[in-house]
Amino acid sequence: MAKLVLNDQEIEVEENVRIVDSIEEAGVPIGCSNGVCGTCEVEVIEGMENLNSMTEEEEDMGMEGNKRLGCMCEVTGGKVVMEY
Repeated sequence: MAKLVLNDQEIEVEENVRIVDSIEEAGVPIGCSNGVCGTCEVEVIEGMENLNSMTEEEEDMGMEGNKRLGCMCEVTGGKVVMEY
């Protein structure tokens, strides 16, 4: 299991599985789960190297730097700290 810290709430998540359900339960608004609405934009504070590569959907939405779409993220191991 990997660790996700979202707004100071620590959540254990399965490695290499999209975190969309976990972050929705933690309060991140999810509109579509397909990376086209942008409602789940999060800021990665720490652990970007522990996330999957940016998806085509995220690139199409203009995500760059430490911004990601929560519905497209997978924690590949270790710990990731995010805020929304």
